Amino acid sequence: QVQLMESGGGSVQAGQSLTLSCVVTGDTYLRTYMAWFRQAPGKEREGVANISPSGSVSYYADSVKGRFTISRDNAKNMAYLQMNSLKPNDTAVYFCAAGWETGHWAVVGSYNYWGQGTQVTVSS
Repeated sequence: QVQLMESGGGSVQAGQSLTLSCVVTGDTYLRTYMAWFRQAPGKEREGVANISPSGSVSYYADSVKGRFTISRDNAKNMAYLQMNSLKPNDTAVYFCAAGWETGHWAVVGSYNYWGQGTQVTVSS
């Protein structure tokens, strides 16, 4: 059984930074792709970033390129999302996801396991 739990959300002002963390339990962690998604009120869940099992390859949504960085620490079963230069339209619930990426990295259905989400609110 694989379980994910996010932490690190909060309320910040535009231009500030936050780092989200995701702890993964279960022995499949090292073989899974990890990703961060977000969902704003009234909108669909969208892919933010993805990282390969080894950490050598990552992908980002165009809206966060150059501002967000995804990383993972396989020794600690952790994934992270460093978010810099935050904007009000980054406000959303952020979800950690894990899976074998059977489809496009930014598609919800490509992941098998999800966390409960953590709220990020950015004010102007």
